[in-house]
Amino acid sequence: MSDIQLNRRAFGRLLAAGAGAAALSACGSRGTPGPDTPLRISAINHVWSQAVRQRLPEFEETIGRRVSMQLLTADQLASSYNVKLNASATDIDVMMVRALQEQLLFARNGWLADLTGLVEGDAAFDWADFQEAPRDRSITRGKVLSVPVVTERPALYYRKDLVSSPPATLDALREEAFRLTSRDLFGYVGRGQRSGAVTQWSSFLYSFGGDFTTADGGSGIGSPEAVAAYRFYGELLDRAGPPGATNMSLEQAMPIFAQGKAAFYIDADAIYSNFLDPTISTVREQVGFAPFPAGPAGSKPHNIPSWSVGINAFSLLRDDAWRFIQWISGPRMVTELQAAGIPGARASAWADPATLAAFPAELAESMRINAANGIGHDRPEVIQVGRARDIVGRPLVAGIIGQDVAPVAAEAHAEFADFLVRDNRQQEF
Repeated sequence: MSDIQLNRRAFGRLLAAGAGAAALSACGSRGTPGPDTPLRISAINHVWSQAVRQRLPEFEETIGRRVSMQLLTADQLASSYNVKLNASATDIDVMMVRALQEQLLFARNGWLADLTGLVEGDAAFDWADFQEAPRDRSITRGKVLSVPVVTERPALYYRKDLVSSPPATLDALREEAFRLTSRDLFGYVGRGQRSGAVTQWSSFLYSFGGDFTTADGGSGIGSPEAVAAYRFYGELLDRAGPPGATNMSLEQAMPIFAQGKAAFYIDADAIYSNFLDPTISTVREQVGFAPFPAGPAGSKPHNIPSWSVGINAFSLLRDDAWRFIQWISGPRMVTELQAAGIPGARASAWADPATLAAFPAELAESMRINAANGIGHDRPEVIQVGRARDIVGRPLVAGIIGQDVAPVAAEAHAEFADFLVRDNRQQEF
């Protein structure tokens, strides 16, 4: 049995028993890092990471240790984790991760430390203060493996000069989009790319009463509710959307609305500043913000932890890594960052009007409503997320190009059901 295996198992037992932060470093057996060893953080180059890096001197003074923060693209970050953690590398301490994209895989590989005893045993940290949907996504197989730091919901962006008020229902959205569609204006623009559209379509799926999987873990995309959501979304883009919609992800859809060529657009609330930037947008004075419209099952948008932080199970500075997580995701810092325009995951921050002052008033209220109604995932919760999105996205494309959705959804349902059986076997760890 290797030292790594001993470390990981001892670490898990100590945390499960509710050990304090000191237990994190007590089980290191590869040598004690010296005071000159920096705490190393691997993160995506994101507005949250940039804001944190500016505040690091405060934390360094608190722990008496230098902090090194590496900012990478999402692809670079994923590649770095794959290479380093497969080799049980110790030169990453804090990991910025996507709980919905990679946490299940990382858990199976044993790459993330169990934080359960720490988050639940620290009254000042107040784990219960985190919103339920993002908090639940931090838990894998009953263990807290990450802490959410950035959240995201869909927003309905609309043209205030074209409609007197935003549509409150999906049916009203469709009617208005069809009415406004003309030679010079698209009634609606949104993601239509097979895999890339799945996350934004998820809110349509939930609001029609469906989900990606059933209560027993089987495929849910062949249900009547899912087929209705596929048909609705496809028809919306087919009749009111731009040509080539099936090739559009965020990067292609967003500029169409920003340049005044569409009446409605639903996408992540995190991108709102693009429509207020004079170098990008021509609709700064006309753009409005609204909650996700209600479907047959009500308004059920996703409310997800787009980014979370965890601790490398092989780190030799796990106590300081936990202190960093306490600091950056504690009530004070989340409130400060949200007041600067970075939406966090704490209910107390969302309840404080001062933290929403950085956002346009309409958007702040929309975000608050969507967060309260939110579902904690925007994609299938599986190990092979990319493959799952590809399967789920096939009926979306069919609807957008005007095909009969039902038979395509039936085929995708059968394929997804088989995929889930195989993926579930991989989750047995």
